[in-house]
Amino acid sequence: MKQLSHVLGAGSVAIVLALSGVPATAQAQQQAPIVQIKPASPAAIAAAKELLALKKAQVMYASAVPNIVQRTKDSLLRNNLNYQKDLNDVAVVVVKNLAGKESVIGEQMAKIYASVFTEQELKDLIVFYKSPLGQKLLAEEPKTVAASVSYMSQWAQQFSQQVEEQFRAEMKKRGKPVM
Repeated sequence: MKQLSHVLGAGSVAIVLALSGVPATAQAQQQAPIVQIKPASPAAIAAAKELLALKKAQVMYASAVPNIVQRTKDSLLRNNLNYQKDLNDVAVVVVKNLAGKESVIGEQMAKIYASVFTEQELKDLIVFYKSPLGQKLLAEEPKTVAASVSYMSQWAQQFSQQVEEQFRAEMKKRGKPVM
């Protein structure tokens, strides 16, 4: 169960980053496992939907439409500054016209879960997430994921300084100091 928690937490982080507009590195994109979606029974998909509802997965993608509209508007605005008011007005219309389209994400997530887990495993997960420990995991996981992401960011900044220092030292040894 501990391994499952890590997998689900990592998947949550990946989805949030993808939908928030944070650019992913090519290496991170290459490492993401590709799940072959196998046909699943309606009961398995229903169980997956219940599990995702317990995990409040919709929070991860609830703002996908407005975020993508905003990014698109910002992109168009860079080359069309004189249309700022119109683009702002159109963005409101586009968000309204496309409201609810993010539900496709939830449907696909349910199919992915139903493809990876058996119907019985999904039912077992539902029982777990309804248990006191499962409820605690649901309550605490966002904090632990946020703290983990924050730590990874700080670590990467500090580590990159060490890497740069080693580059400079090695280049200096070669008589080619870098600025």
